[in-house]
Parts: sequence; structure tokens; C-alpha cells
Amino acid sequence: MSNATHTAAIPAHPPRAAKRAHSFTHHGITVQDDYAWLRDPAYPEVTDAEVLAHLEAENAWFAAHMAGQQDRIDALFKEMRARIKEADKSVPQKDGDHLYWIEYEEGAEYKKWWRKPVDGGPDELILDEVALAQGHEYFRLGAISVSADGRLLAWSVDDNGSERFTARIKVIATGEMLPDVIEGTLSSLVWVAGDRGLVYSLANENWRTDNARLHWLGTPVADDVELYHEDDEGFRVGSALSANEKWLILSTSDHETSEVRLIPANDPLATPILVRERVEGVEYDVDERDGVLYIHANDTHENFRLASAPVADPGNWTSLIEGSDDFYLTGFDLFRDFYVIEGRVRGLDRVEVRYYDDPTRIEPILFPEASYEAGLADNPEWAVDRLRVSYESMVSPASVYDYFVADGRLELLKTQEIPCGYDASLYDTARLEIPARDGTLVPVSVVWRKDRAAINGGEGGPLHLYGYGAYGIAIGPGFSTSRLSLVDRGFAYAIAHIRGGDDLGRAWYKAGKREARTNTFNDFVDVARGLVARGFTAEGRISISGGSAGGELMGAVINSDPDLWGAVVAHVPFVDVLNTMLDESLPLTPGEWPEWGNPIEDRGAFELIASYSPYDQVRAQDYPPLMVTAGLNDPRVTYWEPAKWVARLRELKTDSNPLILKTNMGAGHGGKSGRFESLTETAEEFAFILWQLGVTG
Repeated sequence: MSNATHTAAIPAHPPRAAKRAHSFTHHGITVQDDYAWLRDPAYPEVTDAEVLAHLEAENAWFAAHMAGQQDRIDALFKEMRARIKEADKSVPQKDGDHLYWIEYEEGAEYKKWWRKPVDGGPDELILDEVALAQGHEYFRLGAISVSADGRLLAWSVDDNGSERFTARIKVIATGEMLPDVIEGTLSSLVWVAGDRGLVYSLANENWRTDNARLHWLGTPVADDVELYHEDDEGFRVGSALSANEKWLILSTSDHETSEVRLIPANDPLATPILVRERVEGVEYDVDERDGVLYIHANDTHENFRLASAPVADPGNWTSLIEGSDDFYLTGFDLFRDFYVIEGRVRGLDRVEVRYYDDPTRIEPILFPEASYEAGLADNPEWAVDRLRVSYESMVSPASVYDYFVADGRLELLKTQEIPCGYDASLYDTARLEIPARDGTLVPVSVVWRKDRAAINGGEGGPLHLYGYGAYGIAIGPGFSTSRLSLVDRGFAYAIAHIRGGDDLGRAWYKAGKREARTNTFNDFVDVARGLVARGFTAEGRISISGGSAGGELMGAVINSDPDLWGAVVAHVPFVDVLNTMLDESLPLTPGEWPEWGNPIEDRGAFELIASYSPYDQVRAQDYPPLMVTAGLNDPRVTYWEPAKWVARLRELKTDSNPLILKTNMGAGHGGKSGRFESLTETAEEFAFILWQLGVTG
């Protein structure tokens, strides 16, 4: 493919951030941070002219470098878009008197929310994201909630990427907007008290939800009642209804400890019932049926058990399903006549229907492939005889089923349609286990074209490796249409299920956090070397990507093993770990200490974080080609983390490989919004990878 058009002269020198002497000392250890000035002291407002000028200069450097790839970017975008059905709708789902669904119109970036009466009647547009997004560079719908009587709709919107949402309410039938406007929310919106009240949480000045508040419709927001306030800076508060909608469930938690209170949904000002006082390291969540609480908790086993307790004695837990080394119990859902548990066995999803009156009756929902992602989808009603289930694999597009509980039958309702065509028989997938340096077997999911050798002119070829490895978040072997743009060009695409995620259970998560954090980085490197040894690729022919904590992973592995990688993409990377964990004024920091350690109080945590923090460990060596993204309004990974990292890399790296940084000046942690706008960034990423690995086409 020619990239002769759209070229632009690349400036002779990249932007060089000024070095300004700055240091700090903790535990008798002094750290130099000469790029600290890139943090605007007015943050979250970013108005410092010198900071903005530097970010714009980096953006210009990015644009100049990528201009020669514009034809390829355009081609990739076109083929990615061609795999998306533009006029599409979800499978309608019954909730009360209506069927609800979402719909995309041809060419639309955003969706519309529809419903119609179950007993017949016209379709009714209840929320139009296209109209709401008009005129905004960024748009994201937060919460959306229909009142129990079906008359009112509450929703919240973020239009700049800051993740501070504004909630509004309207009468669905007439479109009349109620005067109630709640600004600064960061939560669900829960109807209570016969639809007269709405429960929500505000983000405080540090972007922490330390509260649950009750708004009575028609009253001033200033008069809203605080139902609960959390005093621990590391905890976040959330609210939801029980499955039978009788209870308001108020939960507060950090990354490893939780506490739950129950309030009658019809009397939200009643005294809350504390289920059990928090105990450090114990997580639990709760639902209720017929006066009995069902509790999913890790108090007796790290892989969680399911227990029950009477509402009258909520702390007296009796096991229904004991914790197990083999089965990781990730959650449960109650229905009137049965309940469902979800979990994983050796990293593979398992869904079981169970019965209140017969604990020995266990009915697993069976799926056809050896490696897949599956689970309950949207199931809003209490009394049902079928369950909505989702399913996909690395070669099977996303599908929606109804599972008929009485006879264990799955009925296919919809399979993701790929308009330009897709033939699953052209692809192979495998789930491998590759030993890490300490002997631990790390699962890896891989997909490739069966004719890959022909595409590459022989065995091996390029490989893309993706990883995350933090917060106990599992990265499942799901389907991606965008991924095909690499796979169809001869790449193998691999997902490393490294420690730090909970892919293999809670112990797997614990083995990649705090004192064990470096296992995550070692696993990723060892998986890459194992894939080379198995003939999938060669050193220097591997592209890698990760975002946020996965961006930290990218930073760590290019410091430790730079020669392995042929191209690296780090999205909103959490790379200034030490500085961020030392700054308790930042939105996330206190809640992050259970994950990374508290370097303010703990010298050992300070030294460990400093030993792997990508920004602090940049050194004079060759680095692989690197593309970095940031969001000016990002409250999770602040823009200065990638900016400082790139500045230090420019100062110290000894190679001439491209190093480019793009800051979205009107977006946050998730990059651009909109289903097609976001594809432009994926197309840029893939164009960079293909360019650096010398892959044509």
C-alpha cells in the first residue's frame, strides 16, 4: 500500500520538555522528578499555557509522524467499520409492561433507547443519545433507569470525559423535562418510595463517591438527604435494588474490603440494617428473598462461598455453597423460583441454575466450545421461566440466547452480524499454558488464520500480545471484529491471562498485587518468550498493547526486556506509580493503596513501587517504537503521567525509534466516544503496529 499522500514534514527535533529541578524525600530516600511541572497546579482545570503548549507540540509531533500512514489508517478504519452493522438493534427484553431495546441507525455514533407495550402498541423512543450528543466533542451516557411504574426516566450524561455526570428526569409519554437536575453524580440512579424518590451518589471534590443521597422529586436538590456517608477515604459507596425490588442495598468498599446496609425501598429514611461490620480483607455482597439474605463472601475461602442468613439476624451466615480451590464463585443472581451462580473453573466461565428447595439439584448451562466467554445478560424480572444469556469466543461472534429453565434448552436469538462477511472456519484458536520463570503455568488464549503461514511466507510471523493484569479483572477469550485487521494480515493475536487478574481465581489475583506485583510483568515477558519458543513468532516481531494499569505493564516490560518488542502501544498508561501513590489528594489514591501498597506509611511499599514504576525506572538504553495516548480530562490516569514518562524517555533513550504521544484534549480515560470515532484511534494504533513491524497490506 502506498502512503505517499497525506505526508507532512516531520520537525527536525521532537518536543523537549524543560527540566526543572524538583525532588522529594520519604523514609530518608530522595527522588528527583524534574518533569513534575507538567502537572498543572490548577488541576482538574488545565490552563497553564506552558503545559498546554507542550501537549500541543507533542500532538503536532504525533500528527507529523502519522501523516505518512494516513492512507493505511483510512483503509483500516474503512474495513473495521465495514464489519459493524450500522443499522442494528438489540434483542428486546421484557421488563414489566414493556419490551425494551436499543437501536443504532445507519451512520449514527450513538444509540437510541426504545420500548413498546407488551400487549401491543406503538414503539416509543425513551432516550435519544444522538440528539443529546449533538454539539459535544465527547458524550457518554452514565446511568439510565425507568421508574417502577414505567412513567419516568432518569439518566445521567458526561459531555467532557471528566466522569462527573449530570442527572435529569423526564416524563416518558410527553417528553416533559422535570426541573430536577442533579450535577456531579458518579453512580447508578435508583428509584425508591413508589417512584417518589431517587437515590444517587455525588462525586466529592476529589472525585470520590463517599455518600448515598436521596432526592425527593419536585424538591430542591440542595435539600436532598444524605442516607449514608463513608468516612474512610479509600472506600466508595454504591446503591442498587434487590432482585425483588424490596430493598435498597447500600454498599461501601475498597479493593479488598466491603460492608453492606439494607433499607426498605418503600421507606428509604428508615434506619439501615447493617449486614455485617467490615473486616479488613473480607468482601461480600448481598441479595434477599422471602426474609432470607443470600451472601457472596470470601470470609472462609478466597474463592468465595455463598451463604444465607435471616434478615432478622443478618450477621449469622450459614454456608449454602462452600468455597473451593477448583471453582471460583464470581457472583450470583436471585429469581423467584431458582437462583443462578456464575464462576470459573481453570479460567473458563461456568453458569449453573440452582434451587432453593433442593440444594443437590444443580443444572449447568452447557456451551459448545472449549474456550469461550459466557454469562447472564440482562434479566430484569423477578418471576421468569427463561434466562437471557450471552456467549462468544475468539472465533465465534457474540450471541444472545434464551435458556429455558424447565428443559435446559438454549434458543439462539441473535448472533453478531458482520456485514462484510466472516467465515469462522478460516480461523483457529487455542488455549495454551506457558510456564513463567517461577514454574507457574500461565494461560494464554491465541487466535490465528489457518493460512497464516501462506500469508507470512513461512512459519512464525508477527504476533500481537495483549495484557492487563490488575485489580482482579479477568480478560476473557472474547470476540473482536477490530482484531481481524491484524489477524487477516498474518498476525497471531494472544491474550496473556497473567497474575494480577482473577482469571484463575482469587489467589491468581493476589499473586500479582502489592508485594507480588512483579509477577505480573514477569508473566507477560515469559508468555512472550514461550510463544517464540513454540514457533508463533520471533523476538522483535511482537507488538504489545495495554491501557491504564495495562499501560503500567507496557512501561515495565519495555524497561526490562526492550529487545523483545517490535512495537508498543500504551493507552492512558498508569506509569508514574510512585508519585501517584504518594499523593492522597488525587481522586483514586487512597482507594488504590490496597492494590499497590501505601508508600507514605510503608518504606517497603515505597521501595518496591520505586523499583518497578515505569517512569522512575526509565534508563539510558534502546527502547522499541512506542505510541502513547492520554486524555486531558482523565480523572483516573491524569494526563501528566504519560506526558512526564514520554519526556523522560526522550531524555534518556539511546535509539532513534519513533516515540509519539497523543493527548485527547477533549476526552478522558476511555478516549474518543462514539462507536465509529473510537475506531479511528484503533486504526491509528494498528497502523502504527503494521508500520513498525514492516507488514504491508
